[in-house]
Amino acid sequence: MRPSARVIAFVAMMGALGNALFMLSQFVFTMGQVALDLSHVATFISALYGGPELGTLVGMLVGMGTGFYFGFVGGALGLPGLLGLMAGKALTGFTAGIIADFLREGKELKTLSSRKAAFLIPVSYIPECLFTVAFFLALIPLFFPPEKAAFLASLLTPILIKAWIEIGFIAALIGALAGNRGFLDFVEHFLGPRAVEKKGVKSPSASVSARTALPR
Repeated sequence: MRPSARVIAFVAMMGALGNALFMLSQFVFTMGQVALDLSHVATFISALYGGPELGTLVGMLVGMGTGFYFGFVGGALGLPGLLGLMAGKALTGFTAGIIADFLREGKELKTLSSRKAAFLIPVSYIPECLFTVAFFLALIPLFFPPEKAAFLASLLTPILIKAWIEIGFIAALIGALAGNRGFLDFVEHFLGPRAVEKKGVKSPSASVSARTALPR
């Protein structure tokens, strides 16, 4: 089944939001090749309310911006960095979508409580964290000379510390948004009911998520 126009618009909007947040947040804190990155805000919004499909797709989109920056502009990771960041962020989007589906009561968008949303954010990041460790310690040496690989590996600890600080902030933010009616109505406009009320026939509740509008 072809994705609906609403879902396509939502994906494009979240991709743009994630990359914009990264561009803005890196100006807040940058130390050498380590920079603040809040692009995962868009990844988690997409995953929690659009499922693992949208979480993966938006994760890849926001990973393109951060990957290009750390690969070619503000970093020295090159193409491996671009592909690695896209893969890592997509992994988080997929994991968050799976966990959100498990924690949600039924298919209603609004049944994912603030507490559950805040809880699944750090849990969903664990696979990407492990992937990041493997990327720097096992994959980087395959693509770079020993001296450069050792230098990049030395950045792993500050990168992980920064990442978990970011995840803590994002968890608090998403937890607050999950309890905000205005935000939920906004998301529901794109990922909620597809039917329109006609002659006394009510549209279904917000139980049709974006994953039903995406190809399998």
